[in-house]
Amino acid sequence: MRPHVELIQEDDYVWHGAELVGGEGRASERRLSVDEEDGSSSLRVDFHTDWGRGPGIHHANTEYYVLEGSMTYGGRRIGKGGYVYAPKGVPADAITFAEGTRILHYREYGDAGFDAVDSLAAPRWADAREDVIVIDSDAMQWDAVPNPGPMPGLFIKYLHVDPVTGFYTRLVHAQEGWADHRLAHHPCYEEAYTTQGHMEYNFGTLDLGTYFFRPARVKHGHFTSMEGGATWLLRSDGELFNWYTQNEWVRWGGEAINYGPGGGAMRWSQSSHELGGVSRRSEKDMEMLRVSLEYARSQGAEEGAYVEHGLGTDASMIAIAKALDTARLQGGHGEHDHDHEHDHGVPAADWGAEPSALEHPDQRTDEHAYNWGAGRVWKQGDPIPAPILSSLPVRSRSRGRWDGDGM
Repeated sequence: MRPHVELIQEDDYVWHGAELVGGEGRASERRLSVDEEDGSSSLRVDFHTDWGRGPGIHHANTEYYVLEGSMTYGGRRIGKGGYVYAPKGVPADAITFAEGTRILHYREYGDAGFDAVDSLAAPRWADAREDVIVIDSDAMQWDAVPNPGPMPGLFIKYLHVDPVTGFYTRLVHAQEGWADHRLAHHPCYEEAYTTQGHMEYNFGTLDLGTYFFRPARVKHGHFTSMEGGATWLLRSDGELFNWYTQNEWVRWGGEAINYGPGGGAMRWSQSSHELGGVSRRSEKDMEMLRVSLEYARSQGAEEGAYVEHGLGTDASMIAIAKALDTARLQGGHGEHDHDHEHDHGVPAADWGAEPSALEHPDQRTDEHAYNWGAGRVWKQGDPIPAPILSSLPVRSRSRGRWDGDGM
C-alpha cells in the first residue's frame, strides 16, 4: 500500500534516472508516490533527449500524460494534453517522446517491467482485459461533475474508466470561486497533480506542481478555488462517493509516568483545535466558504455556521459534554437526595453510533485486515464507514503544513 502523501511540491523531490525499460534516450523521474509492495508508482518524468521504445507488453496498467512537449504513439503525434493508457498484459505500439517533453507517468498493479514484441499481433496475457486508449484531452469538452454534493463549478474530462473495478483517471477543473466548506472522505484512494491554478484547503496550498496521494477514508476539504480556478489530473482506484463531516475534532491524551513537572507523573490531553488558533484564511476565503454553506442549506442540508479549525470553542469539548449529558439522561436517575448509599457508577459516553457501525464490514477480516486506509468496494445500501485519522502524512517543506486541520 502507498503512504499518505499530502501535500508535496514536486520541486522538493530529488531526481532519479527514469526507470523506462527497453527504451533509447535519456530521461529523469521524480517519484511522487510508490507502492513498494507491488511496484505501483506515480512519476514526473523529463526527457533530456528524444526517447523511444518499440512495441511491447507492460507489466502494469500504464499511463502517460503530456504536460509539455509531444508524444507519438503508433505514428500519431499528440502535444500537450496527450494521453495514453496501456493495460497490463496487452500489446502496445511504439511510443516516442520529443526532447524537452515533460509528462506524468503512472504504473498501477505492477512494476516497470516491459517485454518487447514484434507486432501488436503478439498474444495477450491470459488475464489481460481492456484495450489501449489514445486521447488528445485538449480537444475534449469539459462536462459538469455528475457526483451529488458539491456546489456547481466543478468540471471533468474522463480519460479512462475501468468498467470492472471503477478505477478512473480524469482531468478536473474547479472554476474561480468554487468552494466547499465541508470535509469529505471516500471509499477509494484519491491522488492528484495540479496542472494549473491555485486552491486553498485543509492540507495547504494546491498550485502548479503540487501533488497528493490520499488513501481511502482520509477526510479533506475546506476548499476555496482562487484566481483563474484550478485544474488537476486526478485518479481513484474505484467509484468515488462523497461522504461529508462537519464540526470535526480530534482529542488525545494519557498519563505521563516520568515527564510531568520535575520528572514526575501528570494527566494530560491535547486536541487538534489547540494546534490551530491562528487564522490562515483571507476574508475572500471565508466569504467563499460561507457561500458554499448557504448553497448546502439551499439543498436541504441542516448545517451550522462554518468556523475555521482552531478558532472559536473547541469542538472536542462540546462533543464530549454532549456525549456525557446524553448518557446521564439515559441512566434513569432523576433528581433525589443522596442521604442513601448506592453506587451511581460512571456513565459511559453516548456518541450516537456503535463503533462497529463506523467500519467497513470486511476491514477486520479481508486480505487488508486492520489496514483502515485500504480501498474497499462499497455499493449503495452498504453501511458507510467513517473517516480515519491520518496524523502525519508525507509533506514537503514548501507546501505541506500540519496545524490540526489536516488530521
